[in-house]
Amino acid sequence: MTSQLDVVTGAFSYSGSAIARDLLQRGHRVRTLTGHPGRAPAGTPIEVRPLDFTDERGLAESLAGADTLYNTYWVRFAHGTVTHDVAVANSRTLFDAAAKAGVRRIIHVSITNPSEDSPDPYFRGKAAVERALATCGVPSYAVARPAILFGGDGVLLNNIAWLLRRLPVFAIGGRGDYRLRPIHVDDLAALCVDLGQRTDTTVVDAVGPESVTFRQLVETIRAAVRSRTVLVRVPGKLVPVFADILDVMLRDRLLTADEYASMAAGRADSAGPTTGPTVLTQWIAEHGDRLGRRYASELDRHFRRPG
Repeated sequence: MTSQLDVVTGAFSYSGSAIARDLLQRGHRVRTLTGHPGRAPAGTPIEVRPLDFTDERGLAESLAGADTLYNTYWVRFAHGTVTHDVAVANSRTLFDAAAKAGVRRIIHVSITNPSEDSPDPYFRGKAAVERALATCGVPSYAVARPAILFGGDGVLLNNIAWLLRRLPVFAIGGRGDYRLRPIHVDDLAALCVDLGQRTDTTVVDAVGPESVTFRQLVETIRAAVRSRTVLVRVPGKLVPVFADILDVMLRDRLLTADEYASMAAGRADSAGPTTGPTVLTQWIAEHGDRLGRRYASELDRHFRRPG
C-alpha cells in the first residue's frame, strides 16, 4: 500500500522542517516546494521541487497527487522587492495551484490576531491570506495561528540570549508588561499534522500553556544564560531606534518598528486553549547553556546565498 503524499512549503526551513519531520515519522511521503532547492541535505527522503510563483502550471504539477498541502510560506519583513503584498499574491497563486491539482486539504500557518484593519502589514497580510484560502476552492482547510515560536534553531529567543551574553544593558520598551504566548515548534508541527488528518474547516490558535510578559521572558533567558546584563526601561519609541543601530552592526533585521508596536499592543498573546504542551520557561531553563552561543541571521537564512 502506497503511503500518503503530502507537500510542505519550506521543508528545510524552521517550522516547515518540523512539520516534514513529523509527517515522515508518521509514515507519510513528503514533497517540498522550496525557494532554496540547493539547500536540500544529501540523502534527504523528501522530494524537492521549486517554489516558483511565476509558474502556476509548474506549481500545480508539483502538487499533483498530494493529499494535503502544509503551507508555511511567508515573509517576516519586507526586503527589496519582496513585500507583504507580494507575499499575499504569492500565497493566492499557491492556493489556486493546489485547487487545480486536486489537493484535498490545506493546513496554513498564520499568526495570532490577524486583521485586515491592522496597521501592521504583517498582520494585515496574514488576514488577507486567510481570506484567499477560504475562497480558493480546495475542499477543506485549517488555519493554525501561532504567536511566537521557540525551540530548534529558532531566532527570537536565541538572539535575545545572544545579546544578553554580550551587552552590558538591554532595553525594554515601557514596562515590558505586554504578553506573549509562544509555542514550541515541534508542538506546532504536531498540531498541524493532526489537523491534516481531519476533514473539517477550522481555525485554532497555536499556543503553549504559558502567557508571559516580555520582561518575564527576558528575565528568564537572562537567568538561564547566567547573564549580568542590566535591564533598562526606555520609551517604546526608542526600541526600534536601538534595533536599527544593532541592525547596522549585525547586517541583519533584528526587530522592526511594526513588530515592536504589534508586540506592545498584545497581538502576540491569546486567550485560547492550550494547543502545545511544552512549557516555555522550563524549556529555557533546560537549554540555557546552548541559547545565544551564535547569532542567527534572518537575512542569511532567507535572502542571502550561502557563502
